[in-house]
Amino acid sequence: MGEPHRPPPARLVVGMLSADEALMGTVAKELAELFGPIDYRSPLIPFTQTTYYDHELGTPIFRRFLSFSDPFPPDGLATAKLLTNSVEQRYRLRGNRRVNLDPSYLTLAKLVLATTKDHAHRIYLGQGIYAEVTLHYRGGTFEPWPWTYPDYRTPEYLAVFHELRARLASSSRSPDLTEGRTP
Repeated sequence: MGEPHRPPPARLVVGMLSADEALMGTVAKELAELFGPIDYRSPLIPFTQTTYYDHELGTPIFRRFLSFSDPFPPDGLATAKLLTNSVEQRYRLRGNRRVNLDPSYLTLAKLVLATTKDHAHRIYLGQGIYAEVTLHYRGGTFEPWPWTYPDYRTPEYLAVFHELRARLASSSRSPDLTEGRTP
């Protein structure tokens, strides 16, 4: 019989989509108030894999990933998604979102993305939120699954996740990593 134990160390990662770089800065400050200090900001990455968000967010759209230095408890993912949804709501203009926030958590083994959309490969977490293992780490690299969104397969995104994984591996040696901030 297996014994329950604490999950491996994780970091909260939030992907921001917006056509307004200044707004991304404002939202980043608000996210830091919710989740703790930001320890990584990716460069702006053009979001060109789909036009799905163009009408709502405007163009051109960019993605920026933020990572937070406080250890993240994986069972806090649904709460993190609800909090980021409320931030999105505050910045709506004429009914349209101006920023799209995608919280996830990263461990040494995987990237788990929160979503409000159900599908066969997603696990219900509660409160209308599902989790999807979007990338898994194997053979020294992150690999996508058949369902992984096209942008999460790009070399630019994978470079970000490799950088964040290296930072997590380095910090995993710290004994205080198991004490996380619960959203």
